[in-house]
Amino acid sequence: MEANFGEYIRTLRTQSGLTLTQLGAKLGIDSGALSKIETGKKEFDEACLSKLAETFNLDLETLKSELISEKIAYTLYQNKCNDNVLTLAEEKVKYIRQKNTIQTTIKL
Repeated sequence: MEANFGEYIRTLRTQSGLTLTQLGAKLGIDSGALSKIETGKKEFDEACLSKLAETFNLDLETLKSELISEKIAYTLYQNKCNDNVLTLAEEKVKYIRQKNTIQTTIKL
């Protein structure tokens, strides 16, 4: 996805012929908040992802990946991080997964 997440939602909404109010009702948010999400002034609440996926018949995991990757990208940009931080983050995720797998095994 080249657009930001809010722009993507706007594209989905307009292509489906839905108003801000109609989509907001389906997602459980008011039209003013949805407008701010579409213009990038407010972050999309991850709790609404399943409703968004259901409304537009989209894959939930793909949407979640897009939303979280955007949040990570903005955090990296705002903190002026270099590209090495992505490699470090991948290593930390592997470590956390491995640690959690071991702890889950021990509890069983």
